[in-house]
Amino acid sequence: MSKLFEPFVLKNLELKNRVVFPPCCQYSALAKDGMPTDWHFVHYTSRAIGGTGLIIIEMTNVEDRGRISDQCLGIWSDDHIPAFQRIIEECHKYGAKVAIQIGHAGRKAQDAPEPVSCSPLAFNDQFTTPHELTTSEVEAMVETFRKGVERAIKAGVDTVELHGAHGYLIHQFSSPYTNKRTDKYGEDKFLFGEEVIRAVKEIMPKDMPLMMRISAVEYVDGGYQLDYGVEMAKRYRSAGVDLFHISSGGEGPIGSAGRPGVHPGYQVPLAERIKQEVDVPVIAVGKLDHAPLAEAVLGNNQADLIAVGRGILRNPYWANEASIVLDKKPLTPKPYERAY
Repeated sequence: MSKLFEPFVLKNLELKNRVVFPPCCQYSALAKDGMPTDWHFVHYTSRAIGGTGLIIIEMTNVEDRGRISDQCLGIWSDDHIPAFQRIIEECHKYGAKVAIQIGHAGRKAQDAPEPVSCSPLAFNDQFTTPHELTTSEVEAMVETFRKGVERAIKAGVDTVELHGAHGYLIHQFSSPYTNKRTDKYGEDKFLFGEEVIRAVKEIMPKDMPLMMRISAVEYVDGGYQLDYGVEMAKRYRSAGVDLFHISSGGEGPIGSAGRPGVHPGYQVPLAERIKQEVDVPVIAVGKLDHAPLAEAVLGNNQADLIAVGRGILRNPYWANEASIVLDKKPLTPKPYERAY
């Protein structure tokens, strides 16, 4: 068996293979309430049927003003729980495990009448200047994250991923480029993230791992480099993160946007260094949709799991096709067997 299709176990999370469908915003929620729709049901279930081991539901926001757009998902109300539960239960029928990415867009909330952030700095001249959260408002935001994760657990997720990357709220606090505060959340730029981690760990089952996506480097003048990303991972690991999903960028361009230039596996060295120095399992992501390359990353012990975004968006059966390439056998359910 190839490495890509070996099982992976972390605490009580048991994956049938190491293929991950990372969070990919669909901008297809009901605008009024952030509710998942039939689009999301078909979208995620298709990837489960296609053989994906772990599906991470797209960035789902802890409050209405925290959505990237009015078409983004939310989990700020118990009313959201049944729609997510329906999706998760259906994916489970095909052997996939399901995570959800819990986040808040902060200053990058494009449709919010008044976005919020750690400091009153607009993302660019096309964005509204955010309200600077007071110290007490930041403390309340920690509780808002906790409640969002609590609802996700009630919906039946197998694990949770906090979004600390791509220039969204936790990243905004973590980055010296955006965090210009003078209170305790400015003096210690990792404090907000640590408090969110500890708060959600308190209500998560003890044997459920917590994942976190971070940007290991920033692609902007004055942004941090990999040494800082390693320090960040160490702090968040100590606070309770069990696995990191290693991406990059966001305060300037996100790496996948093509700047400062991308190639197959361009983020793998970032994942590898954090895996080695922080002694933590990692998901590698970024231009890894060529099955032999994904296999090589695992075989070289550079990562533990492989996230394939655009490849699985193009083809819900990417894992099935990769299995044919690497192991000469399909993964599809019995009704499709005669196709092979």
